[in-house]
Amino acid sequence: MALENNNKELDELSQFKSTCDLVDSSSSSKVERSVGLLGAISLIVGTMIGSGIFASTSSVFNSAGSVGMALIAWTGCGLLVLMISLCYVELGTMIPKSGGEYMYLKEAFGEIPAFLFVFSSSVLLRPIGLSAVLLASGNYLVEPIFGLDCESKDKLIIAKLLACLFLGVIVFVNCASVRWATSMQVVFTAAKLVAIVMLIITGLVRLGQGHNDSFKDAFKGTSTSISDIGYAFYGGLWAYDGWNNLNYVTEELKNPIRDLPLAIMIGIPLVTGCYVLVNIAYLTVLSSAEIAVSNAVAVTLANRLYGVMAWVIPVFVACSTFGAANGSAFTSGRLVYVSAREGHMPKLLAMVHTKRHTPLPALIFTCIIAWIMLIPESSNFSTLVNYFNFAAWTFYGATIAALLWLRYSKPDMKRPYKVFIGIPILVLLCAVYLVVAPFYDYPLESFYCLLFILCGIPVYFIFIKYKLMPKAVLNGFDILTCKIQMLADLSMPAECEEQDLS
Repeated sequence: MALENNNKELDELSQFKSTCDLVDSSSSSKVERSVGLLGAISLIVGTMIGSGIFASTSSVFNSAGSVGMALIAWTGCGLLVLMISLCYVELGTMIPKSGGEYMYLKEAFGEIPAFLFVFSSSVLLRPIGLSAVLLASGNYLVEPIFGLDCESKDKLIIAKLLACLFLGVIVFVNCASVRWATSMQVVFTAAKLVAIVMLIITGLVRLGQGHNDSFKDAFKGTSTSISDIGYAFYGGLWAYDGWNNLNYVTEELKNPIRDLPLAIMIGIPLVTGCYVLVNIAYLTVLSSAEIAVSNAVAVTLANRLYGVMAWVIPVFVACSTFGAANGSAFTSGRLVYVSAREGHMPKLLAMVHTKRHTPLPALIFTCIIAWIMLIPESSNFSTLVNYFNFAAWTFYGATIAALLWLRYSKPDMKRPYKVFIGIPILVLLCAVYLVVAPFYDYPLESFYCLLFILCGIPVYFIFIKYKLMPKAVLNGFDILTCKIQMLADLSMPAECEEQDLS
């Protein structure tokens, strides 16, 4: 009897696999090259300018100790991001595949480091960043829409509900069309630039009126602690994060060799200039001490100057964070898709919708985890940021080490763009500091993040390398994959079919 049941399961599995193979052979699909230069610039600017410049400037001023050092920190963060971005341009044009750090670590160090990155990023890093940005968006809309007290417990609940709603809209648009997603990115990037321009004009007008007290003795009170200066940079770098998102969609750029470096060289200096000018605008209205204790500097400025129109800034900030979340979801889905295509995630996540050419399962997977991240009571903005920063700079440093290793191990590899060797060395030293420093102030969060990253090693050997799963479970998963594939009108990219054949 058991033998008959086993034979029946095998026949059913064989039937489903035959059907899925027929679907794959008749409608093999892949993502399209549909992102032009404007879309690329919007993706960089749109994901970098999120909540940081509007909400988290206090950490920079608090650690720097003076106006002059704070402005140097904001400028220095921009220069550091530009340097590391140039390193990513070399990697992206040398290895012109989507997936960002995943593909670069795989090329340089092999399967295990690449899997640790995609495991940590897919399950922790990218969903945390997405959740944190959307939670900030919800927080900014709660007060102007619902009129709740800033300290009200209901504010967090409503902010989380709004974040979940926004995430639903984002996943729908990204699943429906790449063009819709990039068009929405352009629109919300324009909206956040309107908010930036409003603040900059306000600052220039205030400077013209003589409100420059904050700039007198600008370096008075500057912290003499190297650790404090480092943490001033650490706070600023959160506001700059998102600079690497274009490397996750290299295969969807119309002209990656031209557009990748050009978009980065336009986008990052633009963001740096905006950040410095906005901070100058804050200082024409608020003192350095007031900025250091404010959790929403832009809103405080609006309440003081804009009167009945003060609601405009929270709405524009919410648009800014929504646009950043859209860009993050767009690129996060591509990371999961590429890693599944390479065999490091379930086969289902490598599938693409046959008509819309979007990695629908990968996008839904990423957004489901981001939804889960919003459930716990501890999922407030600062907690999520602490987890994010440590994990992010761990892998940024590893990626720069990969660049240096490839220079040594594969000197003849074609490099359309080659950065000066001193730049990746300097960036690697900065990354090492930014990884080690959090253990001093946030030892528990940093330890948990490190432990989670290292948990990827047994996961790799059990599920990827040796597939130590009961055969019945694997067969059942194959059947479920085929059913979902047929119901959702999905197909396997040609690259995966070629790997299966080999």
